[in-house]
Order: sequence, then C-alpha cells, then structure tokens
Amino acid sequence: MRALALDIGQKRIGIAASDASGTIAMPVCVLPAGEVMSGARTFRRVLEDYEPDILVCGRPKTLHGEDGPQAGRIMQQAHQISKMCGIPLDFMDERLSSAEAKRILRSEGMSEKQMRGKVDMVAASLFLQTWLDARRAGDDSTDDTPSDDNS
Repeated sequence: MRALALDIGQKRIGIAASDASGTIAMPVCVLPAGEVMSGARTFRRVLEDYEPDILVCGRPKTLHGEDGPQAGRIMQQAHQISKMCGIPLDFMDERLSSAEAKRILRSEGMSEKQMRGKVDMVAASLFLQTWLDARRAGDDSTDDTPSDDNS
C-alpha cells in the first residue's frame, strides 16, 4: 500500500510518500497550499507519479494530546483534498514533527533560510514513517480510522 502524506500549512503543504511496500517514507516536495487545494497540475502530477492508495494528513495536537487550534481547519482541508482526489484519508498526530524536521535539517548544516522550503516535506515524512510503522506492527496508534467516504 502506497501512502502519500500531507503536512498542511496555511501557505505551503509538505508532501511525502511511502515506497510501494509501505515500509519507508521519503520527502517528496513542498507545494503552495492553493495549488494542492485547487488540484493544480503540479499536485496532480504528484498523484500520478506516486499513485497513492491512501492520504495521511498530519493532525496537529497539543502536548496534552488534544486537537490543537489549527486542527479543525486542517481536517476540513484534508477532507476536501481527499474528496477531490477520490483517495481515502487517515490522520496521524504530527506533534513536534516540524521541530524534529528542523533539528534534522540543522544537523545537516542548513541555515533557517535554506530550511524554509524543506521543513514541511521532512515533517510529512516523519509522521508518515510513524504511521507506516504503526500499521506494520499491527498497532492501532494512528489517529483515526480511514475515512473511506471521502467526506
């Protein structure tokens, strides 16, 4: 099962994908949020290249495990993208994924300016890897069950 992860932000959406076996997550790209939300050619090309069976979107949680202030907006946008693409949707806690992505990129010697376009796709690959590992382990620690109705 190939999964495509979306780290939805107000300006940009980081995209990561799994390999065909659903074992390893890798960063793909960052696209302007408007291009993804409108189904622009750049996003359609990503869908064609990776042919995902499921979308996994980051769900922002607080450190106490509750939905964060952006969760409602992000979940609504994720459902819109899922419906537009006709691909089932699942959510994964993205808590601290951006901070961890910045730490990784900093350790590779990148400046804040160099990181700007990469943080979102690395964050998406981090929470996608957690989602993949949980599925492989048979663990139900993903946030929600897949929304097969695409609503």
